[in-house]
Amino acid sequence: MDDRRTVKVSKYLARHLRHQPERIGLALEPGGWVDIATLLAATEAHRFPITRAELDHVVAANDKQRFAVDGERIRANQGHTVEVDLGHPVATPPAELFHGTVARSLTAIRAEGLLPMNRHHVHLSPDRETATRVGARRGRPVVLRVDAGGMHRDGHAFRVSANGVWLVDAVPPPFLRFPC
Repeated sequence: MDDRRTVKVSKYLARHLRHQPERIGLALEPGGWVDIATLLAATEAHRFPITRAELDHVVAANDKQRFAVDGERIRANQGHTVEVDLGHPVATPPAELFHGTVARSLTAIRAEGLLPMNRHHVHLSPDRETATRVGARRGRPVVLRVDAGGMHRDGHAFRVSANGVWLVDAVPPPFLRFPC
């Protein structure tokens, strides 16, 4: 499978497992799961056929581990805009986490903090390198430090997805450290 096809299939899966399952006739089961045979039939019916081998390749090759397979079911690990409870347990975060963004967002972030926008949670990275890659998707990256330990002590609930992304409802401005 060439790189372009891998990216195209990954984006298609993300769109339909995280944002618009109904667009191809899918209904997410509890936990965000979808039967793989049902998913592949839906992709075929909607003129974007994906083989099981392609699906397995995208799941295995995705550097962000966006998808999880459990037997004959698949789901997106996080990033949903549709209502879904992924069942991530509350966890104690490390003292510091990171968030990648771009300079044009900094004014709003300074005023309001980090908000989930159209997602269910704010996504935080465990290391600066990952946050840099995340921020670079939208331009020149700016990495913010998050005082996760302080937030946790103040009662903010953190969860961690299967691929190591930390999730929180919001990050208020006092817990953010901006680059100079």
